[in-house]
Amino acid sequence: MTEVHESAVHTDGSALSGHAGELAVAVARAHGVETMFTLSGAHVFPMYDGAVKAEPPMRLLDVRHEQTAAFAAEATGKLTRVPGLAVLTAGPGVTNGLSAIAQAQFAGSPMVVIGGRAPANRWGSGSLQELDQPPIIAPISKSARTIHTADGVLDGMHDAFTAAGSAHRGPVFVDIPMDEFFNSASGELPTGARRRGAEPDPEALSEVAELLGAANRPVLVLGTDVWADGAEEAALRFVEATGLPVITNGMGRGVVPGGHPQLVTKARGAALGGSDLVVVVGTPLDFRLGYGVFGGKDGATPAQVVHLADSPGQVSRHADLAASASGDLSAALDGLLAALQQLVRRPDWSGWLAELQQSVAAAAERDSQLLGAEADPIHPARIYGELVPRLAEDAVVIGDGGDFVSFAGKFVEPQRPGGWLDPGPYGCLGAGLGAAIAARLARPSAQVVLLLGDGAAGFSLMDVDTLVRHQLPVVMVCGNNSAWGLEKGPMQMIYGYDVAADLAGQTRYDEVVKALGGAGETVTDPRQIGAALDRAFAANVPYLVNVITDVDAAYPRTTFGI
Repeated sequence: MTEVHESAVHTDGSALSGHAGELAVAVARAHGVETMFTLSGAHVFPMYDGAVKAEPPMRLLDVRHEQTAAFAAEATGKLTRVPGLAVLTAGPGVTNGLSAIAQAQFAGSPMVVIGGRAPANRWGSGSLQELDQPPIIAPISKSARTIHTADGVLDGMHDAFTAAGSAHRGPVFVDIPMDEFFNSASGELPTGARRRGAEPDPEALSEVAELLGAANRPVLVLGTDVWADGAEEAALRFVEATGLPVITNGMGRGVVPGGHPQLVTKARGAALGGSDLVVVVGTPLDFRLGYGVFGGKDGATPAQVVHLADSPGQVSRHADLAASASGDLSAALDGLLAALQQLVRRPDWSGWLAELQQSVAAAAERDSQLLGAEADPIHPARIYGELVPRLAEDAVVIGDGGDFVSFAGKFVEPQRPGGWLDPGPYGCLGAGLGAAIAARLARPSAQVVLLLGDGAAGFSLMDVDTLVRHQLPVVMVCGNNSAWGLEKGPMQMIYGYDVAADLAGQTRYDEVVKALGGAGETVTDPRQIGAALDRAFAANVPYLVNVITDVDAAYPRTTFGI
């Protein structure tokens, strides 16, 4: 017999009364939160009671490791652009979530983490898991604070969700003393929308337009914040109206759909190396973009650089910028397009684009050899040769790993925005299972594909149990080269040998998934990869295809992130 709970939050118009957990849940729901990611802990029981008794109840998604709860909230923020919610018990529950909070800070992912806290009436006495958590989290978040009383929960939680979802987005942490969490309070449900970026400076946009008008070989780079700021339509409109060649990274992937004639990511080296102007929108000028130094190929003059960001604090301070602007990215791109259309001389970059399109075609021809490789052991690229044709237009592809996921970045070109998740500039392993959970909830009818290196698999594979318990089918593909591939090659290059880089040979990660209630298989023959993927997509359960790959087939990278 199902137990029916009546909501204990009493409302009178916008007025609420209830215990602090109930009030916190009401605020979260008002901000669009549908799921609470957590691992059970007594310090946060009021949040669970608030979720169960809400009308309708809020989904509780419990995991096997707090890192997964926090990574799921971070991915939810990325995918839905509504702050994800993780609720972590005091002390080690909170500290287990630190890597995900840091990843959210680096990636600009909106999320709120509510931590348990030892009771205020015992503070300083040595109660269980007594730790002053906000000072630890403050450096890796937009803000971190304690809400000291139940009376402060309504406004405090509203401020947290508003800050997390406002440009520039990121993680916000609050904790509440256990005794106050159980206390009751009343007040009005706060209102107010999340803040978008300000209107960009028209003069700054005109300056950028003048630089574009004078450029012969410009390149546009679109990054994560284009998606996060809801500017994907404005970005595609700008691209197609200008004829600019485009490179995408992070969650900017898919803003210009794979196969689009202006998408030249496959000719990235030629584009950025041969450019005379690079306009970077919605992504930092970090190691992924050569720290903002472009051009100069074959002795040419280095390229001028323009940076457009969603807020002033995101504009690069280390790069030598020819111009910059900040604010709402839709307004920035539309304003820049309008300024370009006012130029007396309309630029024509068709010859430059055609040159890059030839480079794209040549790269695709080279790639086809790897994508169809019959090598034994299996070349990692062959996995993508089989996977990419099987991806639906609405697929969500998640990367959790180093070398194996680098190949994914090379070969997977999403057809829609919001369909790609990777570790981002923080480069954190172990995010994959949380992201897969989030993706299956956020996109219930879409394919969800998690790409795991075997090193990354060891961080979080136990949370397949969570997928099974909550009936969340996900296709997992493990590129298993029995090594920390991203470290093994570089260490050999530097020292002539490697240590601490080898894992057990051909580990049966599929058997781990089976033991947890899912399904899977190991593949050692490249000709069997496609059929194994077909079985995975048809299974409607968590399914891992464990592909044994060649440890010597390393990704040909030009940077190690330093």
